[in-house]
Amino acid sequence: MTDRNFDNRTLFHGDNIDFLRAMNSDTVDLIATDPPFAKGRDFHATPDSLAAGASFQDRWKWDAESHPQFTDALRDDPENKHIWTVIESARATWGDDMGAFLCFMGVRLMEMRRLLKPTSSIYLHCDPTASHYLKALMDAVFGRHNFRNEIVWKRSGGKSDARRWGRVSDRLLYYTCGAEFTWNQQYQPHDPDYVRKTYRYDDGDGRGAYTTMPLHAAGQSAGESGEPWRGIDPGKIGNHWRTPTKGVMNEFIVENGLIPDWPDGYSGVHARLDALDGAGLVVHGSGLPRVKTYLAATKGVAAADIVADIPMASGNERTGYPTQKPLALYERIIRASSNPGDMVLDPFAGCATTCVAAERLERQWVGIDLWEETKGLTVSRLEAEKRMFAVEQMVVTETPPERTDDGEVASPDLRVRTSRQLEKWQRLYRQQIFDYLAEAQVKGEFVVCAGCGRALEREFMELDHILPRDDGGENYITNRVLLCRPCNGWKSNNYTLAGLRRRNKHEGWMRDEAAAESAHLRARRKADEVREDLG
Repeated sequence: MTDRNFDNRTLFHGDNIDFLRAMNSDTVDLIATDPPFAKGRDFHATPDSLAAGASFQDRWKWDAESHPQFTDALRDDPENKHIWTVIESARATWGDDMGAFLCFMGVRLMEMRRLLKPTSSIYLHCDPTASHYLKALMDAVFGRHNFRNEIVWKRSGGKSDARRWGRVSDRLLYYTCGAEFTWNQQYQPHDPDYVRKTYRYDDGDGRGAYTTMPLHAAGQSAGESGEPWRGIDPGKIGNHWRTPTKGVMNEFIVENGLIPDWPDGYSGVHARLDALDGAGLVVHGSGLPRVKTYLAATKGVAAADIVADIPMASGNERTGYPTQKPLALYERIIRASSNPGDMVLDPFAGCATTCVAAERLERQWVGIDLWEETKGLTVSRLEAEKRMFAVEQMVVTETPPERTDDGEVASPDLRVRTSRQLEKWQRLYRQQIFDYLAEAQVKGEFVVCAGCGRALEREFMELDHILPRDDGGENYITNRVLLCRPCNGWKSNNYTLAGLRRRNKHEGWMRDEAAAESAHLRARRKADEVREDLG
C-alpha cells in the first residue's frame, strides 16, 4: 500500500481524469459513483432550488478532435485490447456515440482500478441505456470473475411509457478488486405478513414473539449428537442433535444472558440441550423437540439485489440537482462495502450524495466534479447534517495533487495535461502521425511499406511501432512507422522493425529492401522535423 497524497474531505474541481491520474495508487477503499448515463440529452436543475443553475450535457460524439488521445492508448496497448474490443463492439451494435461514451468511461475506469486497494469495491450507477455495455467494459477493466452483482434500484412507482413496459429502475454494477474484499451484510425489515404468520407465539416473559426451529439436522452421527437425549432418539429418523452455537439465536442467548457461559461452558451437545431446556427455550411436542427463535434475535432479511424499499430523494433532501440519488441508497452501499475510517471516492460527485453519506457514516471521502457550485451545495448539505467541523475542514482545489508513489498511470499512453506539463510532440493524435509519416514516405501516388518495400495505396497502410511496446517502445511519433497489412500482422509485438525485415528476407517477402530502408529513414527525418517544429 502507498500513502495518500490527498486529504480527507477534499473536493477537486475540474475534469476528473486529471485528478484520478494524479492520485497515488492503492489509496481508496470504495468508489460509489453516478456518472453520465449516455442518455443523449441535456439535464438542468430545478429553478429556485439549492442546485439552481446546475446542468450538463449527456451527449457523446465520436469526434476526431477530442478522442484520438483516448483511442490511441486503448487501441495500441496490449493490456487494453479487451477494452478496445468492447468499444468497437458497442460502435458496431449501437453506433459511434456509444463508442465515444465508452472511451470516456474506459480511461477513467482504468484509473479508478489503479486507485483501489486489493480489498476494495466499486459501485457504478447507470441505467438500461448503457448498462450492458458498461458491464462488458467493467469486465474488461476489473475482470469478469470480480463481478458480484447487478443491483436493480426501483426508483419510482408506476410509469406509463408508450408501447413498452414502464421504465422505473436504474442499475448499480458492483465489482470488487479480488476474492478477498470488505463486506458487511446488510438487512431489511421482515415483511409484516411474514412476521404475523411466522412469529405467532409469546410466553409473556418479555422476550417477545417467537417461532420454533428444529433442534436436529439431517444425517446420522456416531458421536454424542447421535445418541438419545431424555429417551428421544433422533437417529430413528436419520437425524442428529444440533444446538444453536452460531448465528442470530446464539448471539441472542449470549447478549441477553439467557444461559450463563453459553455455549463454551458446556462440554457436549447433551449438556447444551439440558441448558436450553432449563432456560425455557425448548418446546416439547409429539415429534422431536424444537428450540424457540425470537423475532428480536433476527436482524431482518438479507438485503437483496433488487432494491424496492428506497424511493427517490424527496422533501428536505431534494436539492434540485437533475440526477440526484437518495442518501439511503448510498448509505446502504457504503455500510456494506466499507468500514468506519475508510476512504470513499466519488469521481462524479455532482450534488455530493456519496460525500454526505460517507460523512454521516464516519468514513473519509473525496469528491471530484466539473460543476462550479459543487462546493456550495456540499457545504449546505453538510450544514443541514449539523456537521460544521466537516465544512470548516473541507479542501476545495483545482490543482491535482503531486504523485509520491511510483508515478505509474493505468494507461501510460493516455497523455493528459497535469502539473508536470508534457511535451507537445508527445501528444500527437494517431491521424496526425499517420499523415506526417505518409507525407514522408510518399512515392508517386503510393506509400512504401517500411517493412518490405512494397508500394501500396495509402488506405492499405497501417501504423505500428518501430520498437514494440512490450520491449519498452514509446507511443510517440519518433517510434512510429507505416507498414503494409501483412507486415503489421507479422510484426505485432513479436519483432522490432529490423527483426521484421530479417524475417521478410528469410521468408522471401521482401520486395525492395532499399525502398523500405529509405522509407524508414525519411519517416524518421520527418518525425524529427515535427518534433522540432512543436518545440
